[in-house]
Amino acid sequence: MTTFIDPDRAQFEAFKSLDRDHPIEMLNLVKFREKAEYPTGHELADAGLSGAQAYRKYGSETAPIIARLGASILWRGAFQTTLIGPQDETWDAVFIARYPTAHAFLEMVTDPVYQAAVIHRQAAVETSRLIRCAPTEGGEAFG
Repeated sequence: MTTFIDPDRAQFEAFKSLDRDHPIEMLNLVKFREKAEYPTGHELADAGLSGAQAYRKYGSETAPIIARLGASILWRGAFQTTLIGPQDETWDAVFIARYPTAHAFLEMVTDPVYQAAVIHRQAAVETSRLIRCAPTEGGEAFG
């Protein structure tokens, strides 16, 4: 399985090139490592944390930043099965985060506290998908 943990340069540049002055919603699909993989020498490298435990540390350390920026978890669900798509992809965390603007998201990822906390995400995640969406009006029909 190909791992996707952090955006590559081209993906990040594509994200930044889009309009930043409207709310965005980020679909998060996350698969945890069985055992967190911290860098050698990190204080938690030998702690034996699971990927889920390391991801919870990431969440708790970034929660104050998310709140300060006016972002929130709009929706969270428990993965059950894939009806259409690769059958080998399963997800441990599935959620949608809403940010008041793309500026707020960029402020979050450049915040020094966030940058220190993201090591927990990197240790926790086997692979992930992070998909930027622009909110639109709901309706009664598909399309």
